[in-house]
Amino acid sequence: MRSGVVLITGIMAAGKSTVAQALAERLPRAAHVRGDVFRRMIVSGRADMRPGAGDEALAQLRLRYRLSAATADAYADEGFTAVVQDVVLGPELAAYMRLVRTRPRYVVVLAPRPDVVAAREAGRGKTGYGGGWTPERLDKGLREETARIGLWLDTSGLTVGATVDAILEGADRALVP
Repeated sequence: MRSGVVLITGIMAAGKSTVAQALAERLPRAAHVRGDVFRRMIVSGRADMRPGAGDEALAQLRLRYRLSAATADAYADEGFTAVVQDVVLGPELAAYMRLVRTRPRYVVVLAPRPDVVAAREAGRGKTGYGGGWTPERLDKGLREETARIGLWLDTSGLTVGATVDAILEGADRALVP
């Protein structure tokens, strides 16, 4: 994998944070850009994405994406591989990749089965689901509404290390022109 920008996406509790950190640690010069940090920076007036969310929630989501893409580009400009992790689904995935000006750029979609995601969610300290979201509902949106760009991995039975190995081995398939 050549230095550039790598987007690791998938539904909540798919393993994005853990895999992105592990991938960044395996690269010689890398930064881990956590997209959710930009959402949490909004102190008042935040409108979180949920089923049926309005225009303000979508505008804030797109602001978060613009900020993470610009941050990734800034790290890449300084010679780092920027490993971005965020939930970027549906038509927003292609739109996000248009925001990234750095080349090469890669997309990795972590797509474990919804039952595996539900088990991971139950075993972690933070809660990603609620407000109308379920692993099954988000997974359906991922599989039915998201463009098949980049490297899609069913990580249901993979360890973090094996997932990183698969990303590094499949870098050519993850490359987005």
